[in-house]
Amino acid sequence: MRNLDEVIGDIEGRLDEKDEVRELAIKSSRTIARLSGSAIQGMHRGEDVAGALRETREEVMKLRSLLDGHPDLSHAGFVENAMQEACEAVVVHGVLEGSDLPTPKELGVTDTAFLLGLGDTVGELRRFALEGLRRGDVPSASAFLETMERILDALMRFDYPTALVALKRKQDVARGLIEKTRGEVAVAARNQALADKLDAVRGKL
Repeated sequence: MRNLDEVIGDIEGRLDEKDEVRELAIKSSRTIARLSGSAIQGMHRGEDVAGALRETREEVMKLRSLLDGHPDLSHAGFVENAMQEACEAVVVHGVLEGSDLPTPKELGVTDTAFLLGLGDTVGELRRFALEGLRRGDVPSASAFLETMERILDALMRFDYPTALVALKRKQDVARGLIEKTRGEVAVAARNQALADKLDAVRGKL
């Protein structure tokens, strides 16, 4: 027992370090969530969000570097949620720009965070589809619906236990949103077709 104080002191030092890293990680995770949310809102307003997305990705890399050597904190809920939101923002931007999506490795996130973020993009794309319908732009809404369906098809390939990747809820939510959007787009398309026919008849009078 002569070395008890030494052993306890070492443990205390390591836990003090981990506690400090945890506090910094929480702060960084909040920054990532804020930047990601701001970028998505900017996209809906038609703004250039390249700067916000760049900041988001830089903060993700900083967080990954901070957590190097602390794998238990890397998988903490607040970190995974932040990474998930960053993925959502980047994927939505990729859809709008028609660009290739970065890989999880390029983003500095886990495969799980990427898949969960991808699942969340369905809800944001539905918002863009509804905005298109409000403008009377049925083709735009149909294009967003098609992308939503492609994403769900991709997510349905992952039939793993929840302990490995908790995707089932995201899959179910995405399916419901797609069914709802599909019905709304179909109604809008029929109404547009009817309006076009009426215009054509009026043009002949």
